[in-house]
Amino acid sequence: MILGGDLGGTKTLLALAETVGGEIRIVRQQRYASADYPTFDALLGEFLADTPAIESACFGVAGPTDGQGAQLTYLPWRLSAGDLGQRFGIARVTLANDFAAAAHGLPLVEAQQVRTLHASQPVAQAPRVILGAGTGLGVAGLVWENGRYRVIPGEGGHLGFAPQTPQQGELWRWLLAQNGRVTTEDVVSGPGLARIYAFLGGRPQLPEQIGTAAITGQDPLARQALELWLACYGAFAGDLALHWLARGGVYLAGGMAAKLMPGIDCAPFIDAFLAKREHHDLVHGMPIYLTTAEDLGLLGALALATARP
Repeated sequence: MILGGDLGGTKTLLALAETVGGEIRIVRQQRYASADYPTFDALLGEFLADTPAIESACFGVAGPTDGQGAQLTYLPWRLSAGDLGQRFGIARVTLANDFAAAAHGLPLVEAQQVRTLHASQPVAQAPRVILGAGTGLGVAGLVWENGRYRVIPGEGGHLGFAPQTPQQGELWRWLLAQNGRVTTEDVVSGPGLARIYAFLGGRPQLPEQIGTAAITGQDPLARQALELWLACYGAFAGDLALHWLARGGVYLAGGMAAKLMPGIDCAPFIDAFLAKREHHDLVHGMPIYLTTAEDLGLLGALALATARP
């Protein structure tokens, strides 16, 4: 029996699984609202009640980790792999960045859960990049090494926000006056969409409400906010694609893209992605894929739990 988890600022997914013939078969899976639990130990104790012995576990966490300890960025949860193993009787526990886990989950996603946003021929064994907006903004790279992709975790969402239009410059100034340094995550995330809506003059609303109003056409201001959000997202994704030379593909994950992008014209994202001046042709050759699998990070964590040290 193996255990995997995807621990985010909004939701936590946990699953028990078995390996059958080299394949992962999920036995039990459950979703939790992360904020309902003061500690991860409390949540995990509830999930593991009356559970048989677990050989290994891996938890993808929304924050930096060295594999043995982690502090989640938007939750008061502090994790220790050693303490978790001892308390719950798990022989081997590892921690991974949540988007590193998501990168490991890419080979396990069903084909129908991957949509092409920008078609181009991917180059075999070329670098890839995965990013996704949710409560925060996760990033990981994949480079070919010794016959397989090696995942490179990072905290790219905390790079400084780089405005590309006068309107984005005004947004940057507006955010700078509130909190100082402006990161890309301040803009390209669920809370970032709410900030953009407020910047445009809208009253406080949840990101989900703004997204729904934009898609249904109920609120023209919400539509403007979403289009500006998509443009900022696309520009950042294109910058990452240049940084990694991601000829193997750019993968969008995370709840925001999965919920919003299938229901709206993605032209603002694609146009901003391609707007790279003298390197327009270079990024034009990089395919962009949208993954709609909510359990992408969970699948990756389970895959990591099966890996031998």
